[in-house]
Amino acid sequence: MNTMNLFSLKNKVVLITGGAGLYGRCIFDALLGAGGTVICASRNLENIQKVIEGFRSKGFNPHAKYVDQSDHESIVKLKDEIRQEFGGLDVFVNNSVARPMRRYEDPLDTWKESMSVNATGMFDIVREMADLIDQKGGGSIVNIGSMQGMFGPDFSLYENTDMDSAPDYHFHKGGMISLTKYLARKFGPKNIRVNCISPGGLYVDQDEKFLEKYNKKVPLGRMAGDDDIKGVVVFLASQASSYITGENILMDGGLHA
Repeated sequence: MNTMNLFSLKNKVVLITGGAGLYGRCIFDALLGAGGTVICASRNLENIQKVIEGFRSKGFNPHAKYVDQSDHESIVKLKDEIRQEFGGLDVFVNNSVARPMRRYEDPLDTWKESMSVNATGMFDIVREMADLIDQKGGGSIVNIGSMQGMFGPDFSLYENTDMDSAPDYHFHKGGMISLTKYLARKFGPKNIRVNCISPGGLYVDQDEKFLEKYNKKVPLGRMAGDDDIKGVVVFLASQASSYITGENILMDGGLHA
């Protein structure tokens, strides 16, 4: 096959969750640019519609669906709608994340809320969407993790700022990497590949004190930009990575080299 065609998502039905988020918008853009029929599912349809309008102004034709990742019936409804309207699913980019917990000291209820979406809900939607992919004879699942699921936080980065590193995020992103390996074994015989991307921080005009310290620690001297995750996610979603499964790609500019 032609090399460029290996990376194409033409004629592929792709679902992304959390497409209005910071990395989500970048991934959404990449999937559309690779030619996919892209559906973005979110609990906040108003935000998604704003993102979609921007993409439509560039000539793309994205689709929006509602889903509440903490609600099993909502996930099943999304699954049925994708089957009826698009004939199934080829690629699922598992990107949605709730961030109710901001600090170690936050109330325990924030931890419980996080787990209902980021652990139980995440597993629920992966299992249901994998069933859709199986019905089409195989495809790809790309989990969006974090370097914080691989390494403990460097709290010195947050000194003298209002920023912090929440423990629930480390917990569920670490679990996502382990689940990726489990599912790669489980789904391999069904021709469903499961991989994970663990990005570092994305630049969004953070506190100058934080940025100065962070960039000094990164060999490439900067935080990630909007384009940095695009090639990685298209690679894992497409046939360009047809013999790769169960892997986690760390994308942190060399911070943990």
